[in-house]
Amino acid sequence: MSAGGRSPAPHTPVMAAEALEGLLVHPGGSYVDCTLGAGGHARAILEHSMPGGRLLGIDADPSAIEIAMGALSQFGSAFVPAHGNFAELETICGTYGFTRNDGILFDLGLSSMQVDTAERGFSFQRDAPLDMRFDTSEGAGADEIVNTSSEQEIARILWEYGEERCSRQIAHRIVENRPILSTLRLAHLVQQVLGSRRGRIHPATRTFMALRIAVNRELESLKLALDQTVNLLRTGGRLVVISYHSLEDRIVKEFMRGEASKQTFSLITKKVIRPTSLECGSNPRSRSARLRIAERLAQA
Repeated sequence: MSAGGRSPAPHTPVMAAEALEGLLVHPGGSYVDCTLGAGGHARAILEHSMPGGRLLGIDADPSAIEIAMGALSQFGSAFVPAHGNFAELETICGTYGFTRNDGILFDLGLSSMQVDTAERGFSFQRDAPLDMRFDTSEGAGADEIVNTSSEQEIARILWEYGEERCSRQIAHRIVENRPILSTLRLAHLVQQVLGSRRGRIHPATRTFMALRIAVNRELESLKLALDQTVNLLRTGGRLVVISYHSLEDRIVKEFMRGEASKQTFSLITKKVIRPTSLECGSNPRSRSARLRIAERLAQA
């Protein structure tokens, strides 16, 4: 990160046009970006909601807040940054006066900014301490799970959150070789079990994803946050969620379908929207993206 909190490289938000269309962004609207990151989606929403629009940008990562504040300073008081976990969405929105909104956006998972910061421990491309926390000011990192959890618990995490078929073998190898303090050490142990390559993805991909999800309680937080959107959207307000793997998408799909059956939301997308081949070519992170949209119905 460079001085002044500015991103060191241009940030390309995933499916920005589709998100704007899904949110029905309009001048004077009130919006919440629950996963602010470097501010790519937030910028697009603010630009299209002027004049009179405003946006609350939430992120658990303090460095993301700092970067976005620098990148979006031109919008003045229309942009409201908030450090926090979207599991507490209603509390955060209430604190900043965003209680009736025209749109709420989630762009889930790990940002390219976090991957590119080696010392955060999200990537196995460069050596770093095993951390993986979105909010480095609280909670325990991945090193605690890896070095103190039972073999059975590690295997459960890898299977449940990473859908790793060799979860038991990897967990056994981890416990045999503790303590494990670095990303490359963990990746090497996984490779010993699985071999050097698994198709197009690195063999450690699922293990690292599972540990990150467990460390940040991502799936539990997502369920809590989605439930809270019901009370934060005005009639006709839109909920847009971009997810990147089946576990997230399943939660989003079940939530939207459940609310549709209760007639609190209507489904705008019966099936997921995928990025265009052009976007996948120019922004590889978008390849696994899945976007869903729901609209808040009038209360009975």
